[in-house]
Amino acid sequence: MKKIIIDCDPGHDDMMAIMLAYATEEIDLLGVTTVAGNQTGDKTFSNALKTLTLINADIPVARGSDKPILRELIVTPKIHGVSGLDGADLPEPAIKPLNINAIDFIIKSVKESRENIVLVPTGPLTNIALTLLKEPCIKANIERIVLMGGAIYDSNITPAAEFNIYVDPEAAKIVFTSGIPITMVGLDVTNKALLSFDDIEELDNLHGKVSSIVAPLLKFFARANKDVFGFNGAPLHDALAVSYVIKPDILKTEKLFVAVETEGSLTRGQTVADIHKITGNTPNVDVALEVNVEAFKTIIKHAIEKLDRE
Repeated sequence: MKKIIIDCDPGHDDMMAIMLAYATEEIDLLGVTTVAGNQTGDKTFSNALKTLTLINADIPVARGSDKPILRELIVTPKIHGVSGLDGADLPEPAIKPLNINAIDFIIKSVKESRENIVLVPTGPLTNIALTLLKEPCIKANIERIVLMGGAIYDSNITPAAEFNIYVDPEAAKIVFTSGIPITMVGLDVTNKALLSFDDIEELDNLHGKVSSIVAPLLKFFARANKDVFGFNGAPLHDALAVSYVIKPDILKTEKLFVAVETEGSLTRGQTVADIHKITGNTPNVDVALEVNVEAFKTIIKHAIEKLDRE
């Protein structure tokens, strides 16, 4: 069983990542930390609490950074709505958050754990970078960072960049150069990890406590993605990162040297991969390049069915 902390900015796909991590027996979810990204810090924090309340999960929650390290915050209301989780009414939070911030919670959790911890950041990497800057000694006790972010070929915020890396490229650079083993679950695979409109209808037809809320949320998310990107469904970017922790063979990865662009006026936030091994630099990232979509869908559907039963 993998001990993980999810650092997220809920967001529809972050919501699904949290639910999946809680539902599966392969993961021990030690806590959820939040960061500003898909929406402002107050909204992502509230959405994490609402998600955990919906699934009756008494998991530690700590609020983190409300803005990137050096930049102004950018949010995505066109994709996730004004609340960050538009599409259905989630229950009001019934879980009390921790009285320490996300960075201190991650440090404390890693130091106190008898086993190495996997960090699963699914938003901008601000909290993770600040954690590593504050307490670099914990690196040895982080088994791996499995992050949703970046891409080799795809982009979604500029022609060059994926949203999470673009929002805080300086934080991403700190993480990518940390020396910690990293798996980059980027748009090259997450854009294929779609629940189609028919798949979402199947969830809606379960009529369960969780599925009856999740389905309309995913319908909103799918329609937004169709309008903006032309996708025929809801790409569950962040849930795919959690799925990889559960079932590593769901993704095919290649170890590459990847650098983060922070300076370029046209390429801010680009994850520049040495695909052809030109630089001679030591590979630092396991980059996800292929995904077993049907296996991913099965994992998601089983998780929602399990949460409905519980």
